[in-house]
Amino acid sequence: MSRETLKTLFHPFVTEAVALPDAGSRYLFLGAEAGFAKPEGFGAELTVVQDFRPEFRRLEASHQHPVPTVGGEGYDGALILCSKHKGVNEDRIAEALQRVRAGGLVLVAGAKEDGILPLRKQLDRLGFAPESMPKYHGVVVWFTVPQDISVQASTLAAKPVTVDGRFETRSGLFSHAHADEGSELLASRLPTNFDGNAADFGAGWGYLSVMLAEASPRTNRIDLFEASHEALEHAKRNLARNCPDLTARFFWQDLGNEPPKEKYDLVIMNPPFHEGHAAEPSIGAAMIKVAADALRGGGELLMVANRGLPYEPILGAHFKQHTEVCRNARFKVLWAKR
Repeated sequence: MSRETLKTLFHPFVTEAVALPDAGSRYLFLGAEAGFAKPEGFGAELTVVQDFRPEFRRLEASHQHPVPTVGGEGYDGALILCSKHKGVNEDRIAEALQRVRAGGLVLVAGAKEDGILPLRKQLDRLGFAPESMPKYHGVVVWFTVPQDISVQASTLAAKPVTVDGRFETRSGLFSHAHADEGSELLASRLPTNFDGNAADFGAGWGYLSVMLAEASPRTNRIDLFEASHEALEHAKRNLARNCPDLTARFFWQDLGNEPPKEKYDLVIMNPPFHEGHAAEPSIGAAMIKVAADALRGGGELLMVANRGLPYEPILGAHFKQHTEVCRNARFKVLWAKR
């Protein structure tokens, strides 16, 4: 997210196109990112909400006191920073409608690549009569919350999704409509005789952990590490539903900066390999280093990667042995031993 868009979001207050909120009023800030500055005279107390652990930690470092999920109602207004996910943006607006009092103000800002222009048209179709203003390579849209928001909130709220009849997900989570193809390939190569302690790095909504528990019923414990608070909450439900007898623990952590404190016999992972639209092998490379540090001597790593990403040198640098297990047209499964 460009820091310019943070300035776009507050611009209506700076220009007085929108009245500055009084001291004592309360505003939500959904999808907040570090680096924003409240305009002079902006008196509202902000409840800063961020689900993604690395950005949450940046907000903490800037003394914004963020929370991962929103609670309460009767807010006087809401600020919403768009992401690149249409479903997430719509769900944040639905959340604001539920939390902000009638007559309160909702402001939404994003760049064109975030889909802010189609979102503005959608808000218009839903009867909000939004106003808008372009600034700093983005657009900010605002509207007043009507008395009855039931239809609009229901239309915009993320709908629950069931994958394979047994996994609960929702729009905005990674691969929310089906298991990721890379994860499916890795699942087909999971051990069937594992009986130690495992870690699932970047666990998402829990697919690979369930697959490991089912492939190796004698697994002692699986610890799931995930940067998305929402995804981790779904993983908790999916593990409880599919593996009720498994000992599982859940950690909302930024593995790059908050490494695990324990040692494991096995690490499984499908690391993210892009940020935005560009491939970023450094993300997976960093997770390989963390996995190496988290494994006992003789412990093993099983990971899946886009077949074009050059992870073999980093595996060679941090593990005694490594090899490619299999590949298909898009992905490869890599194995390494500490």
